[in-house]
Amino acid sequence: MLLSHGGEPLPATESVARWTVEQVLSLAPDDASRKAGNKLATAGHWSGTGFDGSGAVWGLCKGSGSKPYQTVVDTTGPAYTCSCPSRKFPCKHALGLLLLRASGDGSVPQGEPADWAAQWLTARRGRAEAKQAKQEAAASGEAAPGPADNAAARKRAQRRAERVTAGALELEQRLTDLLRGGLATADRAGYALWEETAARMVDAQAPGLAGRVRELGAIPGSGPGWPVRLLEECGLLHLLDTAWLGRERLPDPLAATVRTRVGLPMSAEGPPVRDHWLVLAQYDTPDGRLTTRRIWLYGRESGRTALLLSFGAMGRAPELALPVGVTVDAELTPYPGGGLRADLGRQFAPPAAAPGTPVPDTPPPGGSTAAALAAYGEALRGDPWLDAWPVTLRDVIPVPSEGGWQLADTEGASALPLSSAALSRPGLWKLVALSGGGPVTVFGELGHRGFDPFAAWDTGGTGGGDGSGAGSGSAEVTEGAVRLI
Repeated sequence: MLLSHGGEPLPATESVARWTVEQVLSLAPDDASRKAGNKLATAGHWSGTGFDGSGAVWGLCKGSGSKPYQTVVDTTGPAYTCSCPSRKFPCKHALGLLLLRASGDGSVPQGEPADWAAQWLTARRGRAEAKQAKQEAAASGEAAPGPADNAAARKRAQRRAERVTAGALELEQRLTDLLRGGLATADRAGYALWEETAARMVDAQAPGLAGRVRELGAIPGSGPGWPVRLLEECGLLHLLDTAWLGRERLPDPLAATVRTRVGLPMSAEGPPVRDHWLVLAQYDTPDGRLTTRRIWLYGRESGRTALLLSFGAMGRAPELALPVGVTVDAELTPYPGGGLRADLGRQFAPPAAAPGTPVPDTPPPGGSTAAALAAYGEALRGDPWLDAWPVTLRDVIPVPSEGGWQLADTEGASALPLSSAALSRPGLWKLVALSGGGPVTVFGELGHRGFDPFAAWDTGGTGGGDGSGAGSGSAEVTEGAVRLI
């Protein structure tokens, strides 16, 4: 028996489908890796290549040294290994190998893995099997912690909560001093004061508060109207402080959201949801210390939208990566609170449009810009600190506006401005070209800074529905779809 990434046995006779070029490129951690991988996607760079029906792909790539780099990819994870010194996942050699395999020109023949590749594959799948056994034991209660462990965990949580409370009280005093002195003078203190306050929040074990303080420090002097923006963010930070101090009086979902926003670790503990999850988008947001990868999924049967988060330390890309546009038959375990975050659990098939799974050839339901705004507003009721919410806009037209672009409903009743981030990406011109002045369906994130599009289709799709809230979504690499990130 073979094992998937989550440890679920797969039939040995099941053949894993070859990924497309677009799906491979969607896994690249950055543009530099994407370009470097394209350069290595020719047979002249490779020797000893091969693939098998279990989803393994391997090969030897010429490098600058005397020995070629040994590269192996397990597409059922996906997971990668390479003897090169790169700290990116996947590295340019893994991307080049997958692109070569995607070309289907026979440069990567089917066969048995080389010894060095088989060794890594066996070890990896053995770990997956052990992990699955451990999860099953925990689910059955066989590995449940004893009373002493529970008591120690409660004491640690209580001590941390006390430190966070002290930090929140100190932050409230600093916000009071800032407002008493006047926001218009906030730019005179410089960034050092904000960084010192953020460091105090780190000492209080409240990284969420520290992050918001650093964001405050970047606002003064950031352009016309910055005192207004600073006041708005100070109000949200004050709201978070007071919510933490009064968390015992909050409803459970909102209290869980507050704990998450403050920065306390949370565990996925909701009932697992099995579905055929369509990978909508994947993108990274580095902040200098940590790279956060966001992967949006849409459940074909449940109609739910879910967010997977993974993290990479400075200089390292997050390890979790799913090809955009494929469907994954898997369980997702949601986190507490009103958000959409979930953990990827057991996978029952490789991440591909395999026989028997819904083929992602049309976008899921979408709605008007007004419905999207209503969905975002409803989400803010459960999480006032929410920056953006996933929505699908149906039958909208990209049109230029003063200083930018917007997506307008076909009847012209309302429109959403595109965010500044979207205006700076080449995906904007892909969207305009796809539309050609006609209506399109677009998936993205709607927030107070505008709409950030991630994928678009022409109106040849057959989706429908109101498209508001978590039931909205889309695929990025399907026939008729255009990736915008």
